[in-house]
Amino acid sequence: MKNLLLVLLLTLFGEMLFAQTPNPPNVINVTKLKSNAWKSNNYTIVIHGGAGTINQSMSDSLKLAYNNSLAEALHIGEDILKNGGTSLDAIEKVLNYFENDPKFNAGIGSVYTSEGMHEMDASIMDGRDLSCGAVAGVKHVPHPISLARLVMEKTPHVLLSGEGAEKFAETIGIKLVPSNYFDTPERFKQWEEYKKKLQEKMHGTVGCTALDQYGNLAAGTSTGGMTNEMPGRIGDSPLIGDGTYANNRTCAVSCTGWGEKFIKNTVAFNVSALMDYKGMTLKEAVDEMIYKRLQPDDGGLIAVDHKGNYVMAFNTSGMFRGVATSSGIFEVLIWK
Repeated sequence: MKNLLLVLLLTLFGEMLFAQTPNPPNVINVTKLKSNAWKSNNYTIVIHGGAGTINQSMSDSLKLAYNNSLAEALHIGEDILKNGGTSLDAIEKVLNYFENDPKFNAGIGSVYTSEGMHEMDASIMDGRDLSCGAVAGVKHVPHPISLARLVMEKTPHVLLSGEGAEKFAETIGIKLVPSNYFDTPERFKQWEEYKKKLQEKMHGTVGCTALDQYGNLAAGTSTGGMTNEMPGRIGDSPLIGDGTYANNRTCAVSCTGWGEKFIKNTVAFNVSALMDYKGMTLKEAVDEMIYKRLQPDDGGLIAVDHKGNYVMAFNTSGMFRGVATSSGIFEVLIWK
């Protein structure tokens, strides 16, 4: 009887002690993930608007227009991060802005396929748990990056393509638009000149990587593809590990350039892998991929690591890019 009473007393005491413990060992209080106790007040956001042959003799007015667009995109993302928003939210809104800007090859302003149509791809990845979503070959979705995020959050899949992706978009309330919604006179002129061999093939893409105040990394990429590409061609932008990657252990990466080359070299993932497996710094890993694995004029990438360090590297003549940090850095660049 005494032994039974002792057991009951010990059990009651243990339950009382456990109840007074705010967070039992190994139990994460999810509500604290966005509380002030978890915030560092540090953030970094890096953007790109595509790498390639960018004419340095462009007019001052066009140069100013590009710089203004890059700065506006940066302000959108930085405002979200500065006010405690997540890296995923910042990336989606920044890329929405680019998808609405006809100067960039994503959304409105997407290049033409060989059949005179637009086929767009996008992907997004959450570094917290490797969640990711992507769409490929969509023709009537105004914001492919937003649909990619919904694939991540609302389906058990990673990548939806073509008609299936657009049917999913309709089921969740996204209004599809006609193909000419994405037409711009400048892209049509480029397509006509390319067919006459007067212009090189365009490799434009937009992307964003971010570290938020909660220490979470994310990356996103959106593109209109490659000028005069075959219908159905898919590049690296919607492929997780090739054009987009994020892992809180290492870094977040978004690539731009000749998609086939980035696919063959699994560029985005390998930047992370070199950091994780070989102990390289972010810069060392990026330099290895951009300057040693890829060939000159293949493209570039942006990346930010879990400490807020960032890199914007390219082996082309230029890359539209920018960075903003909680330490006060804010700059937009085009050439080296």
